[in-house]
Amino acid sequence: MKYSFLAIIAVFFMSCSNDSEKLIDYSAQNEAEIQAYIAENDLDAQRTSSGLYYVINEEGTGKRPTATSVITVSYKGYYTDKTVFDQGSTTGVTFNLQQVIKGWIEGIPFFKEGGSGILLIPAHLAYGSKDYQKVPGGSVLIFEIKLLAVEFSATNDAQIVKYISDNQLNATKTESGLYYVIDEAGTGKQPTSTSNVTVAYKGYFTNKTVFDPGSTTGISLNLQQVIKGWTEGIPYFKEGGSGKLLIPATLGYGSYNYNSIPGGSVLIFDVKLISVN
Repeated sequence: MKYSFLAIIAVFFMSCSNDSEKLIDYSAQNEAEIQAYIAENDLDAQRTSSGLYYVINEEGTGKRPTATSVITVSYKGYYTDKTVFDQGSTTGVTFNLQQVIKGWIEGIPFFKEGGSGILLIPAHLAYGSKDYQKVPGGSVLIFEIKLLAVEFSATNDAQIVKYISDNQLNATKTESGLYYVIDEAGTGKQPTSTSNVTVAYKGYFTNKTVFDPGSTTGISLNLQQVIKGWTEGIPYFKEGGSGKLLIPATLGYGSYNYNSIPGGSVLIFDVKLISVN
């Protein structure tokens, strides 16, 4: 890699202190440079009020990120003369959009998972007016990007589907991305998402490493006080019912490490609903 992607993260914090007058001086120059590049390459580009230009080759069909999402993206970065300053990654890198340059924070949310296109970023939304390592001050940056996953959802879904196939499970997927397996539906009372319940359980990852041995006799809890995968999933069972919940990170512990659980983890729970209290 000619230029570390980590520099994109680092410079976001540095660019805030750049001299504002120089940024204003570069803005007209950058605007003309971007428009010339768009014309020369016959691009169908859209301009935002900030001066960012973006090209959507494929919008994508999956989840759309927000400015604070954790995403996985493949990319390549170059200047308007097509000199590459960052070979990027074809397999993807994962980071929170709050940690990168403003052009990415604004631009990536125009795409959904599976989407691809180009971001044309003026200096005031990138590295600013001062030289940064190999990037000259005032540079327009162009990134070819493909959005691979948002909040790990596409990656998690593939992991869950593989686990289901490998273990020959009869699982049902819900609109939220939760999968559940009913071994026994149960015959007693059925809880709602606000019920107090007693549940026996065990929690493990897709590699079957146990992160929570749980309880065989059951613990009592309110379904409003647990992770979203439980709030949604437990009501599929009646008292006496048992099965599995296969929970993506968006319905589990999210994108950040939580105790012994790495950010972005798929969680699997063997559950038995003992009672609705």
